[in-house]
Amino acid sequence: MTLSPLSRSRPVRLARSLAGFAVVTVLTFLGLLAITFFIGRVVPIDPVLAVVGDRASNEQYEAARVAMGLDRPLLVQFFSYVGDVFQGELGRSVSTGRPVAQDLARVFPATLEMATIGIIIGVALGVPMGVIAAARAGSWIDQVIRVLALLGYSVPAFWLGLVGLALFYAGLGWVAGPGRIDVFFDGLVEPVTGLLLVDSLIAGDFEVFWNAADHIVLPATILGFFALAYIARMTRSFMLDQLGQEYVTTARVKGVRERRVIWVHAFGSIRVPLITVIGLSYAGLLEGSVMIETVFSWPGIGNYLTTALFNADMNAVLGATLVIGAVFIVINKVSDVLYRVLDPRSR
Repeated sequence: MTLSPLSRSRPVRLARSLAGFAVVTVLTFLGLLAITFFIGRVVPIDPVLAVVGDRASNEQYEAARVAMGLDRPLLVQFFSYVGDVFQGELGRSVSTGRPVAQDLARVFPATLEMATIGIIIGVALGVPMGVIAAARAGSWIDQVIRVLALLGYSVPAFWLGLVGLALFYAGLGWVAGPGRIDVFFDGLVEPVTGLLLVDSLIAGDFEVFWNAADHIVLPATILGFFALAYIARMTRSFMLDQLGQEYVTTARVKGVRERRVIWVHAFGSIRVPLITVIGLSYAGLLEGSVMIETVFSWPGIGNYLTTALFNADMNAVLGATLVIGAVFIVINKVSDVLYRVLDPRSR
């Protein structure tokens, strides 16, 4: 049995696509490495002083400078930095005394857990709200949803977090306070994934699970509100564009039910761009949770980055920045893959 030229060309096209995907990803990551490296060299913070202190002698200062490799040419330092990163070496944190990679592996799951719940809330509420607002454009429902979306763009995260704590924790007592879990339950569950809700379910400790859920519900809901605002606004915009197309008018003339016109015909056409919006929103939550983590004393990467900045801990700052940038790259590439899967025309 012989394969047609079209069939034989498919593996070739797939291989070329994968190769191009890998090259673009590597080049993007190298660009991110270059940006983080040169930011670390131009900021007005001396990494040597952060290690040896202000009272160190000139001899101690120079010895530390040589040990850190800062006496070498800048280009040599950069290639050494790239090699260390690809080996998983991000230096040692001045604040904690531990390797930065180890610190990030410890704090990132907390941010990932909160942002994941936040994006689930944002998608579950934002997409239907955007569709309903477009379907009833100009109505009071549309106006209410647009006002909510505007608030999500306008209200500062730290202010909303403080108001949420004052109202739902201090005032009504509906949720637990700051932190990821009560001190009494801390350390009772063996970390497997780093996601406390998942680890507590794996361990079968439902008391820890409900305590962790009680702590995460408020900050995750606030993050979800910000994601909801962006997703609802973009969904409404996409839907308004599709509802004005001729194929929608034709479907309505043929007597297709309005619900099917909206949710099957029009919504089916916006799935692809909506994936990009959701992906960017998710990455934004992972990167933009600094204020929420600070307000709620959440032990995530945002809180870690803030502490490192106050302590002039440049290894920790650059490591956290690198991880956040890498998350953006990964989510963007995953969105691109899903784009191609759902839309055959882009293959």
